[in-house]
Amino acid sequence: MLKGSDLFVAALENEGVDRIFGVPGEENLDLLESLRTSSIELVLTRHEQAAAFMAATHGRLTGKPGVCLATLGPGALNFATGAAYAHLGAMPMILITGQKPVMSAKQARFQIVDIVASMKPLTKMTRQIVSAAAIPATVRDAFRVAVEERPGPVHLELPEDVAAEEVENASVIPPHTLACAVASAAAIDGAAEHILAGKRPLVMIGAAGNRPSLVEALSSFVSRTRLPFFNTQMGKGAVTGGSNLYMGTAALSEGDYVHEAVERANLIIAIGHDTVEKPPFLMRSAGGPKVIHLGYQSATVEQVYHPDIEVIGDIGASVEALAERLEGRLSADEGMLELRQKILAHINDRAEEDRFPVTPQRLVHDVRKVMPEDGIVCLDNGMYKIWFARNYRTHVANTLLLDNALATMGAGLPSAMMAAMLHPDRRVMAVCGDGGFMMNSQEMETAVRLGLNLVVVILNDSAYGMIRWKQAVDGFPDFGMSFGNPDFVRYAEAYGAKGSRVTAVEDLVPMLEAAFAGGGVHLVDVPIDYSENTRVLVDELRNRTPDVECA
Repeated sequence: MLKGSDLFVAALENEGVDRIFGVPGEENLDLLESLRTSSIELVLTRHEQAAAFMAATHGRLTGKPGVCLATLGPGALNFATGAAYAHLGAMPMILITGQKPVMSAKQARFQIVDIVASMKPLTKMTRQIVSAAAIPATVRDAFRVAVEERPGPVHLELPEDVAAEEVENASVIPPHTLACAVASAAAIDGAAEHILAGKRPLVMIGAAGNRPSLVEALSSFVSRTRLPFFNTQMGKGAVTGGSNLYMGTAALSEGDYVHEAVERANLIIAIGHDTVEKPPFLMRSAGGPKVIHLGYQSATVEQVYHPDIEVIGDIGASVEALAERLEGRLSADEGMLELRQKILAHINDRAEEDRFPVTPQRLVHDVRKVMPEDGIVCLDNGMYKIWFARNYRTHVANTLLLDNALATMGAGLPSAMMAAMLHPDRRVMAVCGDGGFMMNSQEMETAVRLGLNLVVVILNDSAYGMIRWKQAVDGFPDFGMSFGNPDFVRYAEAYGAKGSRVTAVEDLVPMLEAAFAGGGVHLVDVPIDYSENTRVLVDELRNRTPDVECA
């Protein structure tokens, strides 16, 4: 005889799960005991939202579902933002929640919320397990659904009495590899003909092009075809930013310098573009470049994105087949390569300006200086995300993690913690605004308890800076966006971490280097001057084009 919770944990071990993040509750106690005697590590967090962000980031960086655990009702509802983060961002994860017994109701409706229904719009699949015998098939199906294209979150509810139920002759179901369908030869041939006929083709790499498994295939494609490329924010890093074919990152929807390349192109090959991202460029109903959509799934047709040609199937296989047909047959567009120098020169403008408080350009420059090529920078959500997307050059895939889908605040610190756990031999930095940091700042204790090596940079302007800026750009009075902050150095020290405060711009690099050299969790408080937002992202770009979208 085997208890349901033991069978559930065995099924998780069968899927290769080595960690579960979360905050258990009364309804998880059987499962908790089964975990105690298993090979799976329970990583106790201070809030369920952070656990979900960590599990999602595990899926993003490894391609294998991260797993998080919460109790019923309020604990399960705290998973909602993390589930949406993974759902829009296409990150495979499994959310496990408890529930009161389903065969009896000794506590009536106390704490009971229909979590399965609540999770339906936020997940790929949500299911209550109704018997212990169903556990092996349900868990196997959950992991299959989570990783198949398009990846995302799956929710399983394990009621208390099902976890305690005993079952005979139950065994787990071995996992198997899922292979994506391959695009037809006719579709590949048709795309190749259009690219060869196009005088100024330009590649755009989107979020789905940034899967861990595609790094070699996409880098090889660019190398073999010699096609210039740019990327969306979540496609950043799929191909090395050090390539002399890299045109930049679309941090805005139009009007930025990288859009001069889009305007020059007569054909855009959009690899893995997912319209959950803020549009990297806007398609018009007439005129403008033709667009080939190359993806795992058909394009989602939007007012701003309606491709002319589609190549649907495994992206790795598709770009390899395209490279076979294109290699050595394309002529470089000298005008595009000259334009690249102009774009990058604008992006690098004032990168070493010595004003204090620190400007965004100087911040990005100095962070790039202290981070090795394989160092991982995890951004929360704020104005600095646009600056890092535009200005930060990546050289290794998945070394700048940002969220341009749900674009939630509060994810930066948990995602950096996950990156540090997966890559303890690499430098990992969280970059957070003061607003976003305080939404999950309690996880500093978790990071210290886990013995992580992690530098947390807090950009301090005592305001919800992005919305305050947008408020000003739209002509509204300054209202409702300012707040006070704790002493962040003492706040870090209260959790057992180290803390430092930058008081001069020339101190930033030495302070970051010292923080990494010292090891452990180290918070660096950096006063930030966001006046450059208006000078560059509004005034300067409006002089380039009258129709710039500011955010």
